[in-house]
Amino acid sequence: DSAFDAALDYLRTNGTQIDICSAEPANFAGIAAVTLGNKSGLTLGANANGATSGRKSQVPAITDGEVTGTGTAAYWALSDGSAELVASGSLSASQSVTDGNTFTLAAFDITFPDAT
Repeated sequence: DSAFDAALDYLRTNGTQIDICSAEPANFAGIAAVTLGNKSGLTLGANANGATSGRKSQVPAITDGEVTGTGTAAYWALSDGSAELVASGSLSASQSVTDGNTFTLAAFDITFPDAT
């Protein structure tokens, strides 16, 4: 648990911005090419036991994300907003977004499962 918590602490410290993306970026520079919007000022939840195993931290629900492009958002990218991509993954469902609108996301967990 302490190793997972250390990794989650890193995400919680450095994961302050979430972007919705048309494709999954490979690094921070790649976010700019695929971002369709973002929300900064995030605070991830405290470390906790995973739903089935391991450890998790929750990305809070977003109700007022700023859409900056038009397209289909299918991925999320968590970054420090200036230099580092710290985590990414697919959205539970893709969503069409239009530049100038807002986006919402339900809260979701980032989990490090126990080895099997």
